[in-house]
Amino acid sequence: MKEVYCGKTKDVFLLDDGNYLLKFKDDVTGEDGVFDPGSNSVGLTIEGVGNKGLRLTTLFFEYLNENGIKTHFIESDFENTTMTVRPATTFGNGLEVICRTKATGSFMKRYGAYATEGMNLNYFVEVTLKDDVRQDPPINKEALDVLGLLSNEEYEILVKQTKELTKLVEKKLEEFNIVLYDIKFEFGRDKNTNEIILIDEISGGNMRAYKDNEILEPMTLSDIVLKL
Repeated sequence: MKEVYCGKTKDVFLLDDGNYLLKFKDDVTGEDGVFDPGSNSVGLTIEGVGNKGLRLTTLFFEYLNENGIKTHFIESDFENTTMTVRPATTFGNGLEVICRTKATGSFMKRYGAYATEGMNLNYFVEVTLKDDVRQDPPINKEALDVLGLLSNEEYEILVKQTKELTKLVEKKLEEFNIVLYDIKFEFGRDKNTNEIILIDEISGGNMRAYKDNEILEPMTLSDIVLKL
């Protein structure tokens, strides 16, 4: 296999059969040693978080597939902390799609003059460009279309899928009395069918979730849902 990308939380390898292998790391995003799923830099390293992130991602991908949601997931190898996925192309250098059920984090930093912490946001969807140099700037539907990254029709598909995905993840977390505040997804085009599908991961490292009014660290969230 050939390494094609070294990311903040995962490395990506091309396999001989054309599929890809994702190697999960023990790094999580944040600043000054504090976990923050909205950050675009590695903030800290937590031993074992990569393996638990993979296990949680596998649980969610299998759950989504059972509910008719198409993803790039094929299989996972927990011993080697890797996941095999179908090939998919990204939109430009990649888009991150955030769905917010309640106000917190960067939403409060931007709109705190009008919003209150924890207020309901009714599945508010926002899109940002994956661009570390420019601090992952937000982008709207018109700009995505003008730049040739996503057509207006594809944008509507993306928003609809994001809300459906969020509601499914939220429903699963509610089984453990966990309240989802926001979650970050990545999408791409299936190389074979050109359909928009969910890619990357769904783990504690890309969501904010609370239990008993306390935010859950990635490892804690994984332990609860995986019943470890």
